[in-house]
Amino acid sequence: MHSSNPKKFEEVTLSTEPIFQGKIISLQVDTVQLPNGATATREIVKHPGAVAVLALTEDERMLVVEQYRKPLEKSQVEIPAGKLDAGENPLDAAKRELEEETGYRCASLRHISSFYTSPGFADEILHLYAAEQLSKGEANPDEDEFLELEAITLEQAQAYMREGRISDAKTIMAVYAWQVYKLTGTI
Repeated sequence: MHSSNPKKFEEVTLSTEPIFQGKIISLQVDTVQLPNGATATREIVKHPGAVAVLALTEDERMLVVEQYRKPLEKSQVEIPAGKLDAGENPLDAAKRELEEETGYRCASLRHISSFYTSPGFADEILHLYAAEQLSKGEANPDEDEFLELEAITLEQAQAYMREGRISDAKTIMAVYAWQVYKLTGTI
């Protein structure tokens, strides 16, 4: 049910206490006034945003990279992705990340969706694109990135999801977008 009052559930910030300022994220604790007048605290992670790319080759394989994810203490298979630099256009960032991580360039990118990754505690927004007309080049990952490129079929992607090798939201969303594309011809 849609509320006609967009501020019905608004939490008014009374104060903000910065806790941590890192290279990628910052953490703050806000004291807020709830709609009923009571106060509460909210721990909030601020993030510059990110991009991710669903890149399908001519032989209908999805480009993915396997890399170690320290917060999970395991390797994951994911679509190419990365954070936005300050003031960077998401479309430009998506092209940059695709080439850096996979070596592939694309003639064009089509926006699929933008979504918040964890709105309960973070403001990170992720912009998901579909890369079209790929051409192979040379990968150039960041100096602290250790990646292995793979081109997988839809069936492999589904198996990786069942096995937990693909378990992040952006890659799962990309696999489902790919399934829709195969069924309907559009994303």
